[in-house]
Amino acid sequence: MFSICVQLKNIVFNYNLVNNHEIIYITFGCMTGLNHKYPIKIKHSLRLQDSRRTITHVDKVRKMVLKSTVVQTTPFEGQKPGTSGLRKKVKVFMEKNYTENFIQSILNTLGAKTKGATLVVGGDGRYFSTQAVKIIIRIAAANEVKKLIIGQLGNISTPAVSALIRTLHTSGGIILTASHNPGGIRHDFGIKFNIESGAPAPDSFTDQIYEHSKKIKEYKIVPDLDCDVSVLGLQKFEVDGRSFEVEVIDSSENYVKLMKEIFDFPKLKGLIRGTGDRKPFNILIDSMNAVTGVYVRKIFVEDLEASPDTNVRRIIPLDNFGEIHPDPNLTYAKELVDKLKENPTYDLGAAFDGDGDRNMILGKNAFFVTPSDSLAVIANNLECIPYFKKHGVKGFARSMPTAAAVDRVAKALNKELFEVPTGWKYFCNLMDAGRLSVCGEESFGTGSDHIREKDGIWAVLAWLSIIEHKKKSVEEIMKEHWAKYGRNYFTRYDYEECDGEKSKAMMDDLEKRINSGELVGKSFDGANKTYKVKLADNFSYTDPIDHSKATKQGLRILFEDGSRLVFRLSGTGSSGATIRVYVESYEEKDTDKDAQEQLKPLVTIALNISKLQTYTGRDAPTVIT
Repeated sequence: MFSICVQLKNIVFNYNLVNNHEIIYITFGCMTGLNHKYPIKIKHSLRLQDSRRTITHVDKVRKMVLKSTVVQTTPFEGQKPGTSGLRKKVKVFMEKNYTENFIQSILNTLGAKTKGATLVVGGDGRYFSTQAVKIIIRIAAANEVKKLIIGQLGNISTPAVSALIRTLHTSGGIILTASHNPGGIRHDFGIKFNIESGAPAPDSFTDQIYEHSKKIKEYKIVPDLDCDVSVLGLQKFEVDGRSFEVEVIDSSENYVKLMKEIFDFPKLKGLIRGTGDRKPFNILIDSMNAVTGVYVRKIFVEDLEASPDTNVRRIIPLDNFGEIHPDPNLTYAKELVDKLKENPTYDLGAAFDGDGDRNMILGKNAFFVTPSDSLAVIANNLECIPYFKKHGVKGFARSMPTAAAVDRVAKALNKELFEVPTGWKYFCNLMDAGRLSVCGEESFGTGSDHIREKDGIWAVLAWLSIIEHKKKSVEEIMKEHWAKYGRNYFTRYDYEECDGEKSKAMMDDLEKRINSGELVGKSFDGANKTYKVKLADNFSYTDPIDHSKATKQGLRILFEDGSRLVFRLSGTGSSGATIRVYVESYEEKDTDKDAQEQLKPLVTIALNISKLQTYTGRDAPTVIT
């Protein structure tokens, strides 16, 4: 028997294939009191879709007998995963055997664990995802993976993948995303692997993937295996005499359940809808045409009863993100910024990136909360979140380039503070060891130990919980924080798609001067202040849990007053080079200035020290955060 059950508002379609007879029963009535069944014989299969997703459901399927084959191949140069997996242009992944080689290299790295493994597969739905999912299914089946759990249409946010791996205790997951990079056939695609804890694969694992990719000679595949991932349910196949299963799931169900365990949804609903003594809190959530649209609809619209017309926007996932750059910052989420400036009735705005792990928080009139400040505020108010009342609060951590606002919170609360390299994987050992509760990166990533990825929706729900508890606005909470702890003024200048050789030459020259010691003790004038260099180095890190080392993680120039300059070459782009310049200055009392004006003298010093304009020819950054 082959059965599909479809529910669409007050109509239920039941499609049954029994003894080669196809019958649809159309049932009219409400979901709780169904009646009036009308059997209709049909000649063709039924698929119903709404604008959001295919809503058919497979209950049982026939077992198909299939054979695997071995395909000869040759290595491709440059399949070295960066801090967030392998990212290249879509057309690179479309080259013959390119994606197949990389997937086989992942499974070769898993080694004996591949046989009998259960893996989660999903991504942000960007262009080429459908083809990549088919390739993964066919190669996994040939390599004796027992089962794949795949989000409907192949879509699952990165945080939700991490949550599923942990909830279902799978052997890991393959995530198809290039995060905040643009999508579409002309733009970017990416593949990364998360291990059985739900964390991004550590350097030791990704290094092995790269080594396998450099010497790969063949991959295994089941070329005739076809699996419809638009259909919910379990599909079983027989491959080389072995059982192989693909279960297509609702990508939001497990994640939403987890959020309801962490946060007090009735209180958040009261905040959004308003109560007898409090007017509704007006939000505007922007999914930027990316994968979080599914989760935003479920959580904010269905559960918290926000308006689908005025409180959320761009919540239908598109494979090219509607030709926008799905990066939640002041440049690429300018539409959201403008809407909050145009409409002062909005109390909070938030945006998410392509795969849902990054977030931006805005207050009334587009008051901007830096990611560094957002982390510090959340860390300082964890008593507002039920999860931390139940599990307690351990340490805090930030990536090295992130401003040190959370350091002051850690000191006040007598908690451990860790400064790690850029890359979420560096937080995960600390979480697994029970020494870390909340962490974040200046690149709009915030999260906690509920999963092993940064989590955009979690961060927004955390802010709403704090607002509900304190009964203050975003701006009031932020200024209260600065009054207590002082303010770490922070900005980041991104120079994207620079010439790779010239960018490297700039960094090499700067590192040479740092290593020579010539910068230490040197003074630089900026406006009404003189900045004297206290320390200059290339940041390195030793993991306190497994004692692994990470070197050359960013050039730092630290001044005696606590100000900092950091320079990094980004490893997550798919073309050219991105130079990132981080500028930070701490003020204990003078906390109400415009950040760009306050930091302008230090920015000038940073550009002069690095000789950035001379090397790159750039007279302005692509993005200012």
